[in-house]
Amino acid sequence: MPGFRQTGLKLMRMATSAGLSGLAWAITGVRPIWFGSRPSDRQRIYFANHASHGDFILLAACLEPRHRARTRAVAAADYWGKSRLRRFIAEDMLSSVLIHRVWTDPSQNPITAMLDVLDRGESLLIFPEGTRNMTDEPLLKFRSGLYNLAVARPEVELVPCWLENISRVLPKGHFLPVPLLCRVIFGPPVAVLPGEDRRAFLDRAHAALLALRPRRASDRR
Repeated sequence: MPGFRQTGLKLMRMATSAGLSGLAWAITGVRPIWFGSRPSDRQRIYFANHASHGDFILLAACLEPRHRARTRAVAAADYWGKSRLRRFIAEDMLSSVLIHRVWTDPSQNPITAMLDVLDRGESLLIFPEGTRNMTDEPLLKFRSGLYNLAVARPEVELVPCWLENISRVLPKGHFLPVPLLCRVIFGPPVAVLPGEDRRAFLDRAHAALLALRPRRASDRR
């Protein structure tokens, strides 16, 4: 029976992934912009700005099916693990990896959970701001997770991704998306330099992601 269950979950995830990607394309007309990087079979950590529950769906829709199938989004256990339904959606339908943002038990160490995913040969999508950005700032300060992963697994490519307009498509507290054109801009990979400390790397990664943000007329005044 366990084998049948695993096969059923795999088929459900494939169907969910294809369906949500098609929905994202239909609602947003999302267009991937590969600026300094290209689709690749390399194992990657995609790191992106975070403003909506739809962020992972939008980015995943821009990946080729075989890359999408092996990319797992990192999600907060304190939100997505609150109920059996939320956990089922996050883990069984979306194949997300749930992490504890506040923890005391070593078994809940979020870095360990993410490294386990990487060690299985899968890719990750993380949001280094650590929470959804509900401020007027374009990008919050990065937490240390991205640096810790980069140091622990230097062979995994780090690709910044700017998600444009998704916060307006699915604002906080809304369940029905608003049709609006979106883009996902994939930037050049970044890596920890020899001797580079944590804060210097995080500031540089933050700048690399922010540099992908499309400039508006108001920004140039």
